[in-house]
Amino acid sequence: MSSASPSLTWREGEILRDGEPHRILSGAVHYFRIHPDQWEDRLRRLAAMGANTVDTYIPWNFHERVEGDIDFTGWRDVARFIRLAGEVGLDVYVRPSPYICAEWSNGGIPFWLSARTSALRTSDPVFTEAVDRWFDALIPQLAPLQAAHGGPIRLIQVENEYGSFGSDAAYLAHQRDALVSRGMVELLTTADGTMADMVRNGSIPGVMGTFTFGTGVQEAVALRRDDHHLMCSELWGGWFDHWGERHHVRSADSMISTVRELLDAGGSVSIYMAHGGTNFGLWAGANHDGRHIQPTITSYDSDAPIGEDGSLNDKFAALREAFAPFHAAELPPVPDAPEHQSAASAPLVPVSSLLDVVRAQRVAATSAQPLTFERLGAEDGLVAYEAELSFPPASTLSILGLRDRAVLYIGDERVGVMEHDGEHTVSLPAQGGVGRLTIVVESLGRINYGPLTGEHKGILRGVVLNGRRYVHGWQHRVLPLDAPLDGAGGAGAAAGQEGLAVASLTVSRPADAWLALPGSAKSLVWLNGFLLGRLWERGPQVTLYAPGPLWREGENEIVVLDTDRLGATIEIREAAEYGQVEEFIGS
Repeated sequence: MSSASPSLTWREGEILRDGEPHRILSGAVHYFRIHPDQWEDRLRRLAAMGANTVDTYIPWNFHERVEGDIDFTGWRDVARFIRLAGEVGLDVYVRPSPYICAEWSNGGIPFWLSARTSALRTSDPVFTEAVDRWFDALIPQLAPLQAAHGGPIRLIQVENEYGSFGSDAAYLAHQRDALVSRGMVELLTTADGTMADMVRNGSIPGVMGTFTFGTGVQEAVALRRDDHHLMCSELWGGWFDHWGERHHVRSADSMISTVRELLDAGGSVSIYMAHGGTNFGLWAGANHDGRHIQPTITSYDSDAPIGEDGSLNDKFAALREAFAPFHAAELPPVPDAPEHQSAASAPLVPVSSLLDVVRAQRVAATSAQPLTFERLGAEDGLVAYEAELSFPPASTLSILGLRDRAVLYIGDERVGVMEHDGEHTVSLPAQGGVGRLTIVVESLGRINYGPLTGEHKGILRGVVLNGRRYVHGWQHRVLPLDAPLDGAGGAGAAAGQEGLAVASLTVSRPADAWLALPGSAKSLVWLNGFLLGRLWERGPQVTLYAPGPLWREGENEIVVLDTDRLGATIEIREAAEYGQVEEFIGS
């Protein structure tokens, strides 16, 4: 345990930085949502906004996708991101809780751990022992970068909005002690909503409490404990989107009025998000409203002051003006606008049907009953379930416990689609028969908030014919999505049907671009082998952000897998299209 002293302390409601009165003017910028070649650019934009601090979560599952294989290189080099922030002149607020929420898959908890225990975020030894092993690897990345040792880290969050989840005080004490015993000496914090029971259940002795809200400064003032400093660790200046909703925005006037109210009350602030970035790949999480799953879109722009591509808006200008008086020197100059590729298009050429793609994958496991994604070691994406089926005329087929969406085939004939919160029964061909049943199940995003965090994916309880007889004898194929799929050997996909397609886009100079798939229905999109994310015709998101570092001069390969319907073209558009908007302030 280190004997060094924290550089930030609180006393009689005031924050002191190296003994001098201080305000934390922070913004959330997540390294895991930004291509690493763009980290410095986004941090410099944050500094130009007037922030003196950057806060970032650390998603455990991003670093330990396979148990025991922990990665801090390349995109996952969080220490490099922290050092860059210090070089730009920013303090750092790290939030390394095993749970981050953040609309991120499984709230940041590895799927292999939620497969093992349902007692997440408790003092259950299965959970805490796994956290301890993670901290044994993570904390040595962070501890030397604390201000006490000459680095930029000045705040560390112990747990994240725990008061809205549970009431295990022993677990919170374990988390605090796990950080301190491994050498974290800087200011420890918690973050909770502005309700008394949230503060009560989320508080930890010796740890400074902070708040999360869109509005609610006066509620936070009333709930502030003892002599703690008034701080909002997440002031929601915008909001995230689910598929099938409108794009959420918050006006600059609405946001800045809450920021100024907080500053006038003597408080500190972190804007969530200052720069949202992108849920690349399949890292977008999901919520659940008690009846329906609500999968989050690929974009995490969040109507932030610094846009998904680094563009700056009126919120940026309003915050720069509000933060400037707290700086002794002039703020850094405002960076130039990002460069984009010009509009272009290319034909989308079908290669393989969805069934061809499925059948090109090896059989990963066989069992009497369908296995969940977790049993198969499938982090996310798609799993194909196959069994021989004999069915009489006028039969129906039901999936018990579907998570989240399934496309069903008898032989080569597509017979229906089911969704998690929709009808879980389809009618089979009226004449009856014998055939190969294939069910392609897609996870739409692991739930990241609330009591269903950690819920499993796939087929949870089985497949039933005519409401009474189980279908047994299953083969499972896991579709690997870290690289474009191989569907070679099939008969090919027909235009307008589901399947795999490719396109080639030639660019003279790599730069940011916005990709659209007019006519396609529900697609995964790879650029030069990198999975950008999802597009879904139900919206609101219309374009995918494709950052400049992923492009190369000359020819670039686009691969699209659509589970419903392939369109004819892929397009580069000159601006983002997030769909119809609605004004929204997070509660």
